[in-house]
Amino acid sequence: MRLLLVEDDQLLGNGICTGLKQDGYIVDWVQDGEAADHALQYENFDIVVLDINLPKLSGIEVLKQLRSRKSAVPVLLLTARDTVEDRVQGLDSGADDYLIKPFDLNELNARLRALLRRSSGRATPLLVNGSISLDPAAHTVIHHDKTIELTQREFALLQVLMENLDKVLTRTRLEESMYGWGSDLESNTLDVYIHHLRKKFGSNAISTVRGVGYVMRKIAE
Repeated sequence: MRLLLVEDDQLLGNGICTGLKQDGYIVDWVQDGEAADHALQYENFDIVVLDINLPKLSGIEVLKQLRSRKSAVPVLLLTARDTVEDRVQGLDSGADDYLIKPFDLNELNARLRALLRRSSGRATPLLVNGSISLDPAAHTVIHHDKTIELTQREFALLQVLMENLDKVLTRTRLEESMYGWGSDLESNTLDVYIHHLRKKFGSNAISTVRGVGYVMRKIAE
């Protein structure tokens, strides 16, 4: 899952980045509202963690502009202002959830998982497709009752495919789920990871849509 963190506090931002990367997120971090607005206009993210009090452009303004572009990407607001009015303003501006500073990273991660579940229309924490079961919280995958070892990028790729069963995802969309800014990708990197997943889950687990990308079809029970 690719995440945009918008936080101007260097110490807090470093801590969040480290924690979320350890939990498997691909994290891109910007430190002011204008940079956040630009990133959200031209890049695709699965979820956004957005501080309210930012230089150049407030988090609320970033959020309003994001929603004015009809983007439905889930947004979790970070705020140091523990007042009803501030929380209402954030939610009414289009936020999906909020967290009051200081907070525990485990709670942030749980809230992010809940937002991703809701955005994909899932009621349960697990992603299940036939004999494949993926647990985003435990970062585990079960196939035919056996635990399958995956690298972080293999896990990220499988997760986005399972979040979008029967949807054809472009190469760009899939690459963005595994890599953040500054990553140097070879032209065949995605194909290599797809090959790895097919070896572990079967050659028919993921279909190629020539000239577009890849799709994981729903497997009949």
